[in-house]
Order: sequence, then C-alpha cells, then structure tokens
Amino acid sequence: MDLGLKDKVAIVTGGSSGIGFATAGLLLGEGAKVAICARGEERLDTAFLQLQAEFAGAEVMAQPCDVLDEKQVAALVKAVKERWGGIDILVNNAGRGRQTTFMETTDAAWREELNLKFFSLIYPIRAVYPVMKERGGGRIININAVLSRQPEAHMVATSAARSGVLNLTKSLSTEFAPDNILVNSVNIGTVKSGQWKARFEKYSQGGGSLNEDEWQRGEAAKRGIPLGRMGEPDEVAHAIVFLASAGASYITGASIDVAGGTGRYI
Repeated sequence: MDLGLKDKVAIVTGGSSGIGFATAGLLLGEGAKVAICARGEERLDTAFLQLQAEFAGAEVMAQPCDVLDEKQVAALVKAVKERWGGIDILVNNAGRGRQTTFMETTDAAWREELNLKFFSLIYPIRAVYPVMKERGGGRIININAVLSRQPEAHMVATSAARSGVLNLTKSLSTEFAPDNILVNSVNIGTVKSGQWKARFEKYSQGGGSLNEDEWQRGEAAKRGIPLGRMGEPDEVAHAIVFLASAGASYITGASIDVAGGTGRYI
C-alpha cells in the first residue's frame, strides 16, 4: 500500500529514542524526508547514525533542540525549510509523565508539568503553521495519553495537562481546517521505553527472579491492560504514520488510542 509519503517533509520531536525514533524510521521507509530533534546531543547523534545506516540514501537530519525554547524551535524549523523547501508533517512527541498525587504536587511541579505538556506543542505548532499554510496543508500529530480521558489519581498533574492537550488538539483541528492542516491525537498507554527498562534493572538488582518479558507482562497485568502486555514503540508509530499519510486525508480532530485496550471510556 502506497501511503503517499514519498518526499514529504517531517519533523519528529523527541526523535532520538522510543516512539519518536520508531516513527522517524517508518517515515523514512516510506520515502519521507525526516528531521529529528531532542535535547541530548549524544543520544541524538547515535539515533541519526542508526537511521542513516538502516535507510541508506534516505534524507534525514538531526538537530539538537529544546522544544521549550521558542528560539531553538524556530531555528529548527528554519533549518528544515531551508534544506527541503517546506514542512508537511509535525509529530509532537516530547514529554514524560509525572507520578504524584494532588497533595504531593507542589506549585513548582504544577507549573513545570503544565509548561512542558503545553509549550512542547505550542512552540513547534506556532513555528510550522505558516510554513504548512504556504505549502497548502499539512499534518500535525500530537502524542498524548489515555490519561487525557481516563485520569489517574497518582498522576494528577499529568492527567490534567493531558486533558488540556486533547482540548487544544480539537480546537486547532477546527481553526486550521480551512488551511488543510489536519490535527490529531494519538493516545498511548503503557509502552516499552528506556524508563521501563530502568525500572526492570532496578527490580533485577533488587533480587527479582523474572526475566524482562515476564516482568513486563506482570506490570501490564497490574495495570489491567486487556492485551496483557506493554506496547512496542513501532505499534504506536504505525498509527502516527497512518495519520500522516494520504489515507487519513479526511481525519482531523480525532483521538486514537494505541493502548492495548486500556481505555475504559466509550
């Protein structure tokens, strides 16, 4: 199936690992030109070299960028436009969850979480919007979480912020529709990541007897995931790439769960 992504230009934030890295790889495999960014230069360089090696001849670039720094974001967008002439796809993938209850969350933590969840999207979207409009349209995919619709008490700040991001996505899908810029959300559940690997290593060092796969399935069972396992980064990436593709040309303002059935809402 031709997804119609050949020569499309994409920016993937948080592209040095996990879902971002998997998404960059799938886009490159479809013939897109991909720019990845992240704060950590060493990990970003490693990801860039891996993508170059796996997709020989593909057009890929990497640029360090803190998505909470508006000037750095503007510089990234400018560099991508100068290199490839425009931008068609933006995947907003930066940010982690904060595990605190309401009474444990300080004012500073609230501000930090809300700032991260909102401005990691606001700055990139603000920067790419005029470029996409000039291009005649584009796709913006915000990586969100099932917490946006099914909040958890032990992640109160993240749950609240994620709900706001879902609202923002819906608002932008309406505002940007006349410019043919489609805005959607992919809501993830528990997906394998470096964070989960670190937790397993801590478990092992503490004398745990399960192998990593057994431990992860146990953690999935504790969280009530119907499919009984954690998700793989590429399983989320496939949904993202579909929303960026020609096949999703009539989808905007949508919220798609890739969470193994975790969401109990209708």
